[in-house]
Amino acid sequence: MEIKKFRLTNVGQFKELELKLAPTNKLKSNVTVFVGNNGAGKTSILRALATTLSWFVSRTRSPKSSGNPLPEQVISTNAAFAEVAVEIFDDDHCSKSEHADETECLYQWVLTKTAKQRKSKQSSMLADATRLAEKYRDALESNQKSSLPLIAFYPVERVVLDIPLKIKQKHSFNQIDGYDNSLNQGVDFRRFFEWFREREDTENEAGIPQDVFEELMKKVGENNEVWQQLRKFMASSRDRQLTAVRTAIKSFMPGFDNLRVRRRPRLHMSIDKNGERFDVLQLSQGEKSLMALVGDIARRMAMMNPDLQNPLTGDGIVLIDEVDMHLHPSWQRKIIKQLTTTFPNCQFILTTHSPLVISDPKDILTYSLSDGAAHKLESQYGQDANSVLLDVMDTQIRNIDIEEQLNDLLDSIYNNELNQAKKLLSSLEVQLPNDHMELNKARILLRKKELKSAQNREN
Repeated sequence: MEIKKFRLTNVGQFKELELKLAPTNKLKSNVTVFVGNNGAGKTSILRALATTLSWFVSRTRSPKSSGNPLPEQVISTNAAFAEVAVEIFDDDHCSKSEHADETECLYQWVLTKTAKQRKSKQSSMLADATRLAEKYRDALESNQKSSLPLIAFYPVERVVLDIPLKIKQKHSFNQIDGYDNSLNQGVDFRRFFEWFREREDTENEAGIPQDVFEELMKKVGENNEVWQQLRKFMASSRDRQLTAVRTAIKSFMPGFDNLRVRRRPRLHMSIDKNGERFDVLQLSQGEKSLMALVGDIARRMAMMNPDLQNPLTGDGIVLIDEVDMHLHPSWQRKIIKQLTTTFPNCQFILTTHSPLVISDPKDILTYSLSDGAAHKLESQYGQDANSVLLDVMDTQIRNIDIEEQLNDLLDSIYNNELNQAKKLLSSLEVQLPNDHMELNKARILLRKKELKSAQNREN
């Protein structure tokens, strides 16, 4: 399942905006990224899509359920209504005939909100959301292990404040439960950690608790025949869903492995980082947030694809606002590659403020938002971060006061105002490190100008 295109009418700053999303006929990538200044509308787009998709999710649960309404505050100033339309491509339930028309796989629905005390002829049209949901419900009725597409939204309000391991309520693990809280406007990942604890308790009941297993390994030694038999037994008793989560985290975060709940010396969640064991609460906010994000996507994929050999290859639509949030620059560079490698059949719709996110991947669709409009960007693959900051994000690459002083210095050198240039250089040398690259360039240029000036005087 994927969104082919969407249209916003009178939503926030967007009077009329219609855009295609990746993959397209010319671009096979499954990643679309929106960039723009704060207030440009990046989050508005993701929230509008999440709200509209909620009608498919709710009607997959129950044919008469309602999704989330568009909140009135999204309606553009002075507009009578707001409207979001989506076109969904889903080939899971299309005719497999070679002569089948692609339009059989297209579903379109419209969600409308009329402002209070205003009149509008616009109305929601949700028949296709119901029709598509019915196909998935029918598939589940005929095969309880039939797959469902993941639909999930991870807003900016996602943070790992604690690791709640005390289970407040029992969870169910049916495919449809993969949609629980998947489109909430805020995520605290509590459900992920509680789910992990509950699954691991069940896993331990079916096999040997990990703590006990590790103690046995120390006693019998790795070459012992007993060790080999224990390893086989442990492998066969591993929980399939937990294995998917652990695999996703290990793949996404190289060096991180063996996520599990430990009960000694107290109840806590641990993970091995580069071979050293850490309490998850000891990790940085970026590490915790990334682990929880990847783990939550993997958890839902494992629940919704019980019959796939590798549930991480299931499909779906994942919306992530400010995907670079809390991430070190080196992880910002890799985030899209890691997402598409770990979850290869998911469509990702992302927003970012980071030039590194859009300059590292080769094949992504990028839109820049400004003044209620969007324009498609040329590929930024291979561009340095400074070029992206200047050309795409309209942001200076350094402090504006320093930039102006450096420009004045260079102008003085080129205009042969060498005394003025020396004064400007001295001022900058007080403010900047001695090995500053631009200062070194200016020193070399100034020295060349001084030598040339001296030669001219001698002649």
